Amino acid sequence: MSGTRGHVAVIGAGAWGTTISRMIASGGVPTRLWAVDTALADEIQSNRENITYLPGFTLPDELEVSADGQHVLDGVRAVIWVVPSAWLRDVARNLQPLVTAEALHVCATKGIERGSGLRMSQLLTEELGDEIGEQMVALSGPNLSREIASSQLALSVAASSSPERAAQAQELLSSPLFRVYRNRDIVGVELCGALKNVIAIAAGLSDGLGFGANARAALVTRGLAEMTRLGVSLGACPETFAGVAGMGDLVTTCTSTLSRNHTCGMRLAAGETREEIERSTPSVAEGIWTTQAEVELAGRMQVDIPLAEGVHAVLFEGAEPRVVARELMTRAQKAEF
Repeated sequence: MSGTRGHVAVIGAGAWGTTISRMIASGGVPTRLWAVDTALADEIQSNRENITYLPGFTLPDELEVSADGQHVLDGVRAVIWVVPSAWLRDVARNLQPLVTAEALHVCATKGIERGSGLRMSQLLTEELGDEIGEQMVALSGPNLSREIASSQLALSVAASSSPERAAQAQELLSSPLFRVYRNRDIVGVELCGALKNVIAIAAGLSDGLGFGANARAALVTRGLAEMTRLGVSLGACPETFAGVAGMGDLVTTCTSTLSRNHTCGMRLAAGETREEIERSTPSVAEGIWTTQAEVELAGRMQVDIPLAEGVHAVLFEGAEPRVVARELMTRAQKAEF
């Protein structure tokens, strides 16, 4: 988007939204970060730091924070949607009158909507219109917010059925520290970003129970197979799951203590309930509600997802993690492939 006039709007002032807006603005691009809450927007704008979601990182001068959607979206050249999946539909519906199809639209939210089974770009298409949806770009990859905010190297994937839009997103987001690849398989890239969070909760459960590196490796590999089965049934390319958005993101999320979903699994293993975990943290572990959506979706597609079903049993059915682990290990024996 070299030479393109106008600012970039980032919708959603959580850790990832703040990190993306900070990264773009640090490259000299005028950027406006939208927060749903006026008090939060004013606090971040005045402190020049998102103390609630990304403490310790100063915002660049090129970044403005506001809860005024009209101001944030007026004259925009690119809109990056980074709202938690459970709230994305309502936010998009409220802001829809202010957006245009001329702007580049990037969905950086990872999740699947409960009930509908829609990917986030599909959800945005329903709310923003087909003209925007047909050119939507999905951004996904092994992107831990605090590492990127700390200027550590990272990769990501910009996926779209529109090669032109994918290339625009690649140009906008790429930097010497953040390398972005293009991919036409938006279905696979989005499913990778959503489903890996469920396996990360399983990995956190395993680590919290003290099962060790062998068990974690088993979860990553069998989790990838599970993700791929469901993805292919929904039209994704199997190769995508072996790439940056698939295996790359899965490994990171299943092994890093910075992963909210891995942390969620650890806390479940320690005896906390889903409700206690959700009440005690301002950030969202997307894998919690993605688990429910995945189980619903796999049921409709008649795809076997034992790991996700095990996580669902712990999260929503009160199952004991050790009992679930034993049941998974004693399933009927089968060939690997």
